[in-house]
Amino acid sequence: MVVLVTETAPSVTVIAEALAVIDQALSTMQHRELVSSSEVSDLLLDLRLLLATAPEPLVVEELQVASSV
Repeated sequence: MVVLVTETAPSVTVIAEALAVIDQALSTMQHRELVSSSEVSDLLLDLRLLLATAPEPLVVEELQVASSV
């Protein structure tokens, strides 16, 4: 399936925001031996919120196109 760049722009933005959240959490947590379950659940909820508010469902074909852009 070919997806136009204009159709993938919202998905690319959502993925970029999710990656930024992951990167920020990793930089904070990687220097610690223990991470509380509430911190992990907050991170997962933040990611879920970002991905759930995507304007259109994210499908595998779009993710593959987005990663090659």
